[in-house]
Amino acid sequence: MPRLTIDGREIEAKAGQTVMEAAREHGIFIPYFCWHPQLSVPGNCRICVVGVDDKGGEWVDIACNMPVSEGMVVHTNSEKVRARRKATMQFITLNHPVDCGICDKAGECTLQDYHYEYNGERSVSVDAKVHATKHHDLSERIVLDNERCIQCTRCVRFTREVSKSNGLGMISRADHSLVRAAEDGSFGRDPYSDNVIDICPVGALLSRSFLHKARVWYLKPTASVCPGCSRGCTVNLWHRRPEWRLKAPGMRTANESIDRVTPLENPAVNGPWICNKGRDLAALLGRARAEVAMLKGRPAELQGAIARARALVASARRPVAVVSSWASNEELAAFKASLGARFATFVKADCQPEPGEVVEDALLIRADKNPNTAGARALFGDAPLAIPPDADLVLVWGEGLDFGLIPPGAAIIHLNAWLAPENGHADVFFPVSIQTERDGHYTNFAGVTSAFAKCFPKAAGVADAAALFPALAGAGGGE
Repeated sequence: MPRLTIDGREIEAKAGQTVMEAAREHGIFIPYFCWHPQLSVPGNCRICVVGVDDKGGEWVDIACNMPVSEGMVVHTNSEKVRARRKATMQFITLNHPVDCGICDKAGECTLQDYHYEYNGERSVSVDAKVHATKHHDLSERIVLDNERCIQCTRCVRFTREVSKSNGLGMISRADHSLVRAAEDGSFGRDPYSDNVIDICPVGALLSRSFLHKARVWYLKPTASVCPGCSRGCTVNLWHRRPEWRLKAPGMRTANESIDRVTPLENPAVNGPWICNKGRDLAALLGRARAEVAMLKGRPAELQGAIARARALVASARRPVAVVSSWASNEELAAFKASLGARFATFVKADCQPEPGEVVEDALLIRADKNPNTAGARALFGDAPLAIPPDADLVLVWGEGLDFGLIPPGAAIIHLNAWLAPENGHADVFFPVSIQTERDGHYTNFAGVTSAFAKCFPKAAGVADAAALFPALAGAGGGE
């Protein structure tokens, strides 16, 4: 293993590593725009220059494409390196517009950070900036501001090397170089296209759904798990910070909604990527909610509904439960501990692929569109769903069950988070919380368990399923 010295610190690198990789592995920061750990090395932004001692003095070159060698002495902040970085920043910002006041990337922009750190001066150019297209539609999801683009080509390389759609390319040269979508529309069909927004180091690639919606410093991320398929990608749900809550009348929805979703890097599950379905969790989890318990379709107090359901459980001779594959490990364990011995239990798929949705691919997307099928089957087995004709009580947890499969005359206890016609058909209906209203874990298809955390309060009439089950078994008063 080659040993080298970076900024006076001796480190051991792996064979074949670059100076950039070795430095990062040992906690030494070198700035970069075009380089990305999951993409090929183009070496075109030149901001990652470092100095290397040689007999003739210090020479300067880019760290992202510089192989380590035994005895190498590297400087990341020498006078020569600082001068080269400052000149590079002057070049990169030569035509870049100073529209940070309206740019969605403000507060997360690498160009802002590096300008402050390595340049910090007004442009030395006296020529007018070259103008380009400001709002170019790359797809129905993404808007491109070419004036902000620094031609790092991360987005182009992503579509070629990761998503494999080949959906983006560069046209023209020099000041007139532009990112453009392929004419065959492949970028618009790319189920991973929104990742280019994350990896863009500036505000050139913009999410249409988040455009001018909120400043990032008004938001905070909560770690969660995408429930869109059995991959269980870890994500950050961005929502309003409590100290920046909107206080005008009718702002509850804005204060308690997801503003955007970004990947939470997890090498064991999804790496640094998620699919576009994960980006749309605000719509999926923001559907109209059920917030009132019901008895045969009529609103009821939660405690009254618990009492009625408890009586149905106690009197049933052959009760059957159909549990949710969207339930957390904690909720499933609570059901098993409280009612598992009382019910014959089956696991169902709450969700099926939507028309036009990518069902499965070789990167992340799984055919099972439920986040915790593995966790549910680990507790209750994988027997095919078959409600016996003599079942006299069926507990239905979550979405996805055809109520026509329930034997006529059987009593129904239904737990669901969303408004649905089936809610009113149950003898007892309970509105239950969703993953943004409680802490929990999902186990994905490969057996990897990931955590999600609460970010919003639940409505007053909504119960946590994990607290309901002991109450239905007569072990507590519920919630």
